Amino acid sequence: MRILLIEDDPDLAGIVALGLRNESYAVDLAATYAAAEESLRATAYDVACLDLTLPDGDGLDLLRRLGTDPGLRRPRRTLALTARDAVSDRVAGLDAGADDYLVKPFHFAELLARLRALGRRGEERGTVLRAGGLTLDLAAHRAWRGDAELGLTSREFSLLRYFMHHPGEVLSAEELLEHVWDANADPFTASVRVILSRLRRKLGEPPLIHTVTGAGYRLQGPVP
Repeated sequence: MRILLIEDDPDLAGIVALGLRNESYAVDLAATYAAAEESLRATAYDVACLDLTLPDGDGLDLLRRLGTDPGLRRPRRTLALTARDAVSDRVAGLDAGADDYLVKPFHFAELLARLRALGRRGEERGTVLRAGGLTLDLAAHRAWRGDAELGLTSREFSLLRYFMHHPGEVLSAEELLEHVWDANADPFTASVRVILSRLRRKLGEPPLIHTVTGAGYRLQGPVP
């Protein structure tokens, strides 16, 4: 899952981004309205975590524009992450288009739980994903094939999670790079191929992730 964290406090942004990356999320940072707008024009994010009070604009305005401005690539989900704690502020944020609203200060564990919930919204899946004999526990950050636990790195876990959210679909290297890596990734490197090769080895035989020549990769196996 690729997240845009829009937060003008550099200390808070750094701490939250580090924590999210340790949980295998890809995180891009924007400290201003203008920087957030630039990122949203370039990248299709899974989630945007948005501070409503920015030094050069109102986050509520940006939320509203995500639903109307064709130049902005609307994230699948948006989470208002703000110190505005009045009921009227919550109502305004949700009415502007936020899918969820979390007031500062907050516990990091609650932020993670809300992100997992946003990732599941619209799907009939809980915190455990299953496909093709694989089991992925999103909350515990553990994965198994059959009864054997897989020792995955954060990036391998994130890559497998994306495949399991899209079972049977052909995913291009570009799509995987956009959703599993952050803006620091070099699109001309072999990052996807290298991490995918390691993940395939850890998944064992018979292979579950197949190459579709000229198109990308596909995780076989139906979701129960």
